Parts: sequence; structure tokens; C-alpha cells
Amino acid sequence: MRFWDSSAIVPLMIVEPGSARVRNWFDSDSEIIVWTLTRVELLSAIARLRREDSRSATILTVVRRNIMRAWDGWSEITNVELVRRHAERLVESYPLRAADALQLGAALIAAEGEPANLDLVTLDHNLADAAEREGFAVFGP
Repeated sequence: MRFWDSSAIVPLMIVEPGSARVRNWFDSDSEIIVWTLTRVELLSAIARLRREDSRSATILTVVRRNIMRAWDGWSEITNVELVRRHAERLVESYPLRAADALQLGAALIAAEGEPANLDLVTLDHNLADAAEREGFAVFGP
């Protein structure tokens, strides 16, 4: 079981640079843990791609449907209060955007205080660096 950041889930769902690598990670362990607001990030990425290339609308509609179906099989971290507390500390400690601090905060909750016992999957360099410094094994950039 691994915690997945949205930056790694997008290329799992849409063919783009990095897709082969994240597919290999998924194939070796398909149990995914996500932050509850990751779905918004994923849907936002798909909507942005649709706006940038209207010819891809049909494919992206299928991708959106696949994300919504897959979501039900993923473990979801939903404790906003605890995640926020971690994220508030993380933004002071590392150069993270708010969304990335929330992702890492959710990963800390998923790890139940033992980051060394949970892998984190991300293609974001700043998040990967902060996660490693917090004690996670990182599959990423």
C-alpha cells in the first residue's frame, strides 16, 4: 500500500511523460491511499486539459469516468482537521504549496506516525524532498 499524490495519479490515468514509470509502480502495488481532496485536483487537471485541447474531450470524459470508478477502490484520508494541523507545520518547514502540504499531511495521517512504514508516490520535486525529509520512502522524480 502506498500513498499517491495527484501528480503521480494523472499519468497513471492519461498517457504522458512518466506514465510508464508510474504504471510500473502501480503494477507492483495497486493498493492506493489518497487525500480526500485529491479527487478535486484530478478533476481540475482533466478540465484544464480539456480546455487546452477541445479535440481530447471524448477521451478525457472516459478518463474522468475511470477516475471516479477507481476512487471507490482507493483508501481515502478524510480527517481534515488532523491533515490541516500537519500541513500548517509543513508549510513552515518546507517550500511547499498549500495543496502539497495537505497531501503530505494526509500521508502522515495514513502512516500513523511512522512515515518509514509507508511509501509515497509523487512526481513533484518539492513534495518528494519534503516527504523524504519527513521519513517516507519516495517513489518519484
